Amino acid sequence: MPEEKQGVISTMITIQDTTGNPAPLGLMGFGMTTVLLNLANAGIYSLGSMILAMGVFYGGLAQIIAGIEEWKKKNTFGATAFTSYGAFWLSLVALIFFPKWGWIPATGKGGMVAYFIMWGIFTFIMFIGTLKLNRALQVVFFTLFVLFFLLAAGEGTGSPAILTIAGWEGIFCGLSAIYAGLAQVLNEIYGRTVWPLGAK
Repeated sequence: MPEEKQGVISTMITIQDTTGNPAPLGLMGFGMTTVLLNLANAGIYSLGSMILAMGVFYGGLAQIIAGIEEWKKKNTFGATAFTSYGAFWLSLVALIFFPKWGWIPATGKGGMVAYFIMWGIFTFIMFIGTLKLNRALQVVFFTLFVLFFLLAAGEGTGSPAILTIAGWEGIFCGLSAIYAGLAQVLNEIYGRTVWPLGAK
C-alpha cells in the first residue's frame, strides 16, 4: 500500500510463494537410496551398480536440488539437511569409485570410521533441531544418527554381525523417511491428514 513520507511515495510489495514443497523429494531421495543400500548391508544382495546409480542421481543430485529449493523458501534446516545428505551420497560413491579408477588410494579403516562418526555427530545436532518439528522427522534423524555410529562400529571392528544389524536398522531409517515424504504428498493432495506426521 502506498505510503507518503516528506513528499516521497513508497510502495510495499509482498511476494507470495506459490512454489511446491521440496521436502518430499528430498525425503524420498534419501529414503529409497538408504533402504536399497542397507538391504545390501543386511546381506540381502551384494553392492552393485543399481545402488551406486541411486546414490548419484536420487540420493545425491535430487537431494541437492531439494536443498536448493528449501533455501529459496528460507528454510535453513531443510536446505542444510538435504544439501548435506545429497553431498554425503555423492561422496560415498566417490569413495568407492575413485580408488577403482586409480585416481586416489582407497581410504583405510580409520578414515572410514572418522567419516561415519563425523556424519553421526552432524546428524545428532540436526536431530536436536527436529525436536521443534514433527515426530516423523524425529524418527528419521534419530535412526540415522544410530545408523552412522553402527556403521562406524562395524567398520572399526570388522564385525559382519554389526554391519548386518546396521543394515536392518538402516532399512527402518529409510522406510521412515519414505513415510515422512509420502505423507506430506498425500496430506497436501487430500487437504487433510491421511498419514499423520505426529504433533510438533
